[in-house]
Amino acid sequence: MPHRRFKKSQPISSIATLPHLGLNIKDIESDLKRYYAHRLGRDENCNSIHYVYEALSMAISDRLTERWKKTYNAYKEQDCRRAHYLSMEFLMGRTLSNAMLNLGVNDAVTQATYDLGLDLEELIEVEPDAGLGNGGLGRLAACFIDSCATLQLPVIGYGLRYEYGMFCQTIVNGEQVEEPDHWLRNGNVWEIERLEYKQRIKFGGRTENRTDENGKTHISWVDTHDVLAVPYDTPIPGYKNGTVNTLRLWKATATEEFDLQEFNAGDYPESVAAQNTAENITMVLYPNDANENGKALRLRQQYLLASASLQDVFELWVGRHGNDFSEFAAKNCFQLNDTHPSIAVAEMMRLLMDIYGLGWDEAWVITCNTMAYTNHTLLPEALERWSVNLFRQLLPRLMEIIFEINAHFLAEVSAHWPGDKDRIARMSLIEEGRDQHVRMAYLAIVGSYSVNGVAELHSKLLEQGLFHDFYELWPEKFNNKTNGVTPRRWLASCNPELAELITETIGDGWLTNLFLLKKLELHVDDKLFCERWHSVQQGAKQKLIDFKKQELGVDLNVNALFDVQVKRIHEYKRQLLNVLHVIHLYDRIKRGDTANWTDRCVLIGGKAAPGYHMAKKIIKLINNVGNVINHDPDVGEKLKLVFLPNYRVSAMEKICPGADLSEQISTAGKEASGTGNMKFMMNGALTIGTLDGANIEIREEVGDDNFFLFGLTEDQVEKLRDHYDPVSMINQDEDLQRVMNLLECGHFNQFEPGIFDGVISSLKSPHDPWVTIADFRSFVDAQKRVEAAYQDKDRWTKMSIINCANSGKFSTDRTISEYNNELWKLTPVRVDQ
Repeated sequence: MPHRRFKKSQPISSIATLPHLGLNIKDIESDLKRYYAHRLGRDENCNSIHYVYEALSMAISDRLTERWKKTYNAYKEQDCRRAHYLSMEFLMGRTLSNAMLNLGVNDAVTQATYDLGLDLEELIEVEPDAGLGNGGLGRLAACFIDSCATLQLPVIGYGLRYEYGMFCQTIVNGEQVEEPDHWLRNGNVWEIERLEYKQRIKFGGRTENRTDENGKTHISWVDTHDVLAVPYDTPIPGYKNGTVNTLRLWKATATEEFDLQEFNAGDYPESVAAQNTAENITMVLYPNDANENGKALRLRQQYLLASASLQDVFELWVGRHGNDFSEFAAKNCFQLNDTHPSIAVAEMMRLLMDIYGLGWDEAWVITCNTMAYTNHTLLPEALERWSVNLFRQLLPRLMEIIFEINAHFLAEVSAHWPGDKDRIARMSLIEEGRDQHVRMAYLAIVGSYSVNGVAELHSKLLEQGLFHDFYELWPEKFNNKTNGVTPRRWLASCNPELAELITETIGDGWLTNLFLLKKLELHVDDKLFCERWHSVQQGAKQKLIDFKKQELGVDLNVNALFDVQVKRIHEYKRQLLNVLHVIHLYDRIKRGDTANWTDRCVLIGGKAAPGYHMAKKIIKLINNVGNVINHDPDVGEKLKLVFLPNYRVSAMEKICPGADLSEQISTAGKEASGTGNMKFMMNGALTIGTLDGANIEIREEVGDDNFFLFGLTEDQVEKLRDHYDPVSMINQDEDLQRVMNLLECGHFNQFEPGIFDGVISSLKSPHDPWVTIADFRSFVDAQKRVEAAYQDKDRWTKMSIINCANSGKFSTDRTISEYNNELWKLTPVRVDQ
């Protein structure tokens, strides 16, 4: 049944106005008890702590909703320019602790729960991580919308409400096993379903042309198989400023959920077939696209996100301005977070022309002045490419529009470079071949007014390599916006003891101006401050030990160097290089080469894509090597290697405060930016890394003496490729020979012969694109410098303080300010608290 609207005569204000909700201990305690007893219907006979978590979350959510409505009304009254952030991922993590921090009620909630005999930390642990992302892309999006709210910018995030997240990773016999991540199993107390804003999304069908009496051609997309996109809104609070922005996530549902005639005829599966088909679209984050069905599902996901979001924005515009789009570009902009949402370029053209009646030229001007594109990868294979045949089948009208965009664009290229057929072929949105493909990154570039990378090196390499032709045509479009992380979650919330020490020392202004951490450098020679800093770090390491001890059955030495590499498992991130170094240390211990030894715990975590065979073998290798080392009595506490299963946001919140050394060891020129490096740095970890991604800028900020640099540069990697000979390098390095011999003789897989042959072959191949062997010696030497520094506790502590003190650049508040000042041009909107 459709939602009925109030009649004008009905007194809406009389039921929409309520007394202001208090933020003190008594009010929060009262609401928690009321929700637990009345809304959830629980009493002293209930043994599940989940309902206490829900009751507390409802009490906090109510206070967010008050400010949420005020924010919405403030934006509406000012008719302000807005930005719309489209992303396939929002890796939010848990909401409760972040909401309490940004509302400023941490102390009140802590005391209220204590008074009720509850353990707040236990309540926070009940909440599942929101399964809306995989890695850095989604976590960046989550940090961005946090900073937008903190800077009081009118920005809405648009994404998909996946029923299941990436997957839960378990380790069985050393191998990754994927289990469903049903993060919505118990519902989501933080979201509000907004059926009144649902959108109809078209798939399949065909197009029809008709000419009106004025000779104008009208195109209709007909005979389609439609689904509905239903929005679920989540509040995104700024830090203690009254602003609460919106994350709107779309769930796919059927236009008709239930076919009664089919059911009555006894065909029960067919009666809900339409519902199941529709809901599959938002069922799983990143379906396996190794087959055609997987590819089709992924394209459906991307189109549903783009179409529903654009229709939502246009409906709001038309509701206030009618069909006059003359000021639309002045009031709106869209940021495409990577290539996944780039179909929004063609969808905006379709909506403006087919639904709102604009001509091609007018629609194209609006599109090109509202779309902005962020690229997150230097790997050509990671750029979206879709078969033209698949595109025609699923989105025939969009395919026509893309062909038309390409025709106009290639005419411009031809005018700029007459007769240059090779360049035209390289730049075409349609890749020719046996099967034509649509180059979605090129569509995003052509249809956007801005194209940015996410670190200085990454942006330079886009201009010089991947998108060089486009840079030559439109150099003014290209710019850099170095990534960041939010210091509220990644320091204040996840490391409260360190945050308290910092605030006590320099005040709390750093929470919204991270550059103020620079004041910590004034205290590096203060012995008492350094001792307290070291004590806090040791406490964080002990918490990490306690967090993982029961799960992993390995007891770690808190005084050892905690050497951490947690990130998506991929060959270019070179977890393999880390393992080679661990094997080298193991070999030294077995040979008795332990003079001046530094005890070390190597912690590696991350998920491998289900279809990525080599990445899964690397996980198996890590676990096998760890199993041998951790059970060898000759090794003892000198060395541990532990794989941390099911790496996720809430795990990182415990890992990064406890790290001494941050491993950022990707092949130079392959990592776009990285954000884990920033989180570790912000918490005082030192970095060992190549000149890749944001490592370069981290090193510039902290200075050469506070960064452990190793490895080939991007230029050196490229020059090496034509004559790369890893076998020769192995033969010239005795340490590396011993490491490879341990691998090749099966020392780590004595009862599983041959399982690592593919890994070994990849390391020894002259075609290894990650040139792992080439960086081994430099990496080992850098690790020796790490050991020397760690043995000097006072020196290491000062280096840790300097790293934290110089992390100001890597706040997303700075990143978002640059997006806004240079691209979005939004005016901050104050909201009364």
